[in-house]
Formats: sequence, structure tokens, C-alpha cells
Amino acid sequence: MKLWAGRFREATDRRAERFLASIDFDRRLYRQDILGSIAHARMLARCGIISREEGEQLVQGLQDLLADIEAGKVAFDPVAEDIHLNVETLLTARLGEVAKKLHTARSRNDQVALDLRLYLKEETAALIQMLCQLEETLLDLAEEHVETVMPGYTHLQRAQPVSLAHHFLAYFEMFARDIGRLNDCRRRLDVLPLGAGALAGPTYPIDRQYVAEQLGFAALSENSLDAVSDRDFVVEFLAAASLIMMHLSRFCEELVLWSSEEFAFVELADAFTTGSSMMPQKKNPDAAELIRGKTGRVYGDLITILTVMKGLPLAYNKDMQEDKEALFDGIDTLKMSLEIFTEMIRTIKVKTDNMEKAAKYGYMNATDFADYLVQKGIPFRTAHEIAGKVVLYALERNLAIEDLPLEELKKFSDTIDEDVYEAIDIKNTLKKKKTIGSPKI
Repeated sequence: MKLWAGRFREATDRRAERFLASIDFDRRLYRQDILGSIAHARMLARCGIISREEGEQLVQGLQDLLADIEAGKVAFDPVAEDIHLNVETLLTARLGEVAKKLHTARSRNDQVALDLRLYLKEETAALIQMLCQLEETLLDLAEEHVETVMPGYTHLQRAQPVSLAHHFLAYFEMFARDIGRLNDCRRRLDVLPLGAGALAGPTYPIDRQYVAEQLGFAALSENSLDAVSDRDFVVEFLAAASLIMMHLSRFCEELVLWSSEEFAFVELADAFTTGSSMMPQKKNPDAAELIRGKTGRVYGDLITILTVMKGLPLAYNKDMQEDKEALFDGIDTLKMSLEIFTEMIRTIKVKTDNMEKAAKYGYMNATDFADYLVQKGIPFRTAHEIAGKVVLYALERNLAIEDLPLEELKKFSDTIDEDVYEAIDIKNTLKKKKTIGSPKI
């Protein structure tokens, strides 16, 4: 019999029962649900709503149930619909009538909001740790490649030389912002909704602050309607997750390009590549490609919850059951992607000679050549035109600018002297950078 069946004459249609049930996916909230129930039971006893003995029975029963679930000794029942009713049904089977007092002064509406917030507090902390590990990996790689020169690109065309360290640290900045967003998200979800009841709060003299202290929440929700209907924190988390996946995807796109024979800048470890069933020579960057592909999946999770919430009147609606699968999928996809990516980048082999050759023969010191002319008193626009003509001249002869003899360079401007070669040396162009944020070697 359903725990809410008193008002109904007929049983739920079996097809509707399967359709309405969420235990297949919200079962992962069992620990948060039980911890929330333990704090609630202690509060009920503390406030005299149930006796101290009843409170102790409930707490011990919940702790035993948690241990049995984690030991794999408990089977959840889809007839009980969700994790909340499953826990209560299992507890009632063990403790009898006293278990029926546990739900005093609360609703599944504030209960599920609590479970999700507890769950996301843990998951954001875990993801921040994973991002920190990725940043440590990037710092190690950057330290190793401070003097590795490579082409910097705009429009995927060679533009100016940079160091590989500088390139790695550009992603470091992105992931640092991601950590900041997760911290912001975690701060806003650190609010206790329990005590809002179904939508208007209970009539019992409960102590919400005590529950918040038990569960480690920094604040209490201030409006009961908002407390049970708010899923901004899910949207915000999935938005932050989408940005992290976007940054991983951009990096993976570069790894796919760099590992091709056309670039030949890096080689990915065998452990993160696959071969072809037909072409024996192939080494495909499948892990990088799949992370790139899974980015769209996390975007979809974000769009799902935004669409679910966009037309809901206050307060709770059954539509909101759809928040969990999108949230869980976003978390699972992001964590798996971060784990694979961090190890993949840690084991990368950099072909430094190929990078430096591409930097030298990409005419990326043309801007420095123009700046050299400016230092000789030539206006920048004129210097830019002269540098462009020199590049064209060198291109037609299949030479780098620095390979052109001084007498040929002087044909373009008599201000050019022997010191031009020092000014346009690829590594010197990086050594001359003075502004904060520029690449340096």
C-alpha cells in the first residue's frame, strides 16, 4: 500500500506506476536522504515533537539501514516510487509504528530539495579537486616547456610565436575560472530547504537552525515557496559544467590537430588512442574526440533543466523529477572527461623540434620586424607595409625572413642594419616581451 494512499479508492495503474517512479535513478541519493532523515529525527526529539527514545530508535534504525545499503544487502522497490518512500518503507519494516513518525513536519518536496543540495555540495567539492589536479598537471607541463617555442594562431593561421608553456597556461586560466564558478555555485546552494514542508512550512515548533548545523549548511532558505521550487542551483551547476566541458573540448580540438601528421606537434600515448579495423597505420585520438563529442551531451543536460523549469508555476511540480537524470548525467560525464583528459595530457609527448620549425617558417616574426622598423623612426603603418613586402619576397624564395641577406633586406629600407637579425630571432621575440600576461622565456 502506498504511504499516501488514504485519499484514493483505486490502485495506481501499473503503467503509470512505472512511468511515475524515479527510484531507478534517484537511488543514488540514498546516503543524502538518510543523513537528512537522521538530522530531522534528532531535531524532532530535541524539540519534543517525538520522545527522546523514539528519536534514538529512528537514528539507530537509519544508521543500520545506511550500513546495509552500502553493504549491498538492500533491494529497492519500484512500487515505493522514489528514494524517500523506499527509505521510509524499509525503515517501517524494521522498526514498526515509530518509523511512521519520521515524516512529521516535512514533505518529500523539501526532502528532495535537501538531498539534491547535499549531493551537489559533495560533487562540486570533488570536481574542484579534480580541476586542481588538472591545473597541477598543466603547471608541470608549463615548467617543462618554458623555452619550447611554437606558433600562436589566429583564424587557425600562424600569427606570432609563443611558448608552449604560455599556451598551456592559457587553459590554466580557463580552468581557474571554472573553479571559481563552482565555488560560487557551491556557496549559493549551501542553503537548507528542509522545514519548508510541501510549500508553506509546518505548524510544529521545529528548529531549522539545528538541522542546518547538523548537516553543515551555511544558511536557511527564507521563503518556503522558493525553497521547494528552486532548481537554480542545478541550472547554475550544469552551466558551470558546460563551460568546463567547453574548455576541455577546445583543448581536445587542438590535441586532435596537433597529433595529425599535418601538424605533428604532439603524440598522444597509446593508452588514449585507438587503431583502425581496416587501416593498420592509423593511430586515432579517440579519447580527445569523445570528450569533444560529450561536450554536446552536457550542453543538452543544461538545456533539459532550463526547459523543464521555464514554465512552472509555484511551487513544486512533478516535472521537476526530470532534473535528476540530467544532473546525474552531467556530473558523470564531466567527471569521466576530466579524469581521462588529465591523464591524457600528463602522458603527452611533445615534438619540440617540429613546433619550433613551424614557428620559424611561419613568418611569425613579421610583427617584430615591423616593430624593429618603428624603433628606427618609421611610422608603424609604413613599417607594416614594408614588413608585408618582405614576407612576400621571402615566401617567393621559400626562405624565412632571417634567412634573407642583409643587402636584400636593405632594398626595402635603408634603415635596416645588422641588428635586425637579433631583433627578429624567434626566441628573442619572446625574451623582449615586457607586459604582464605576455609569453616569456
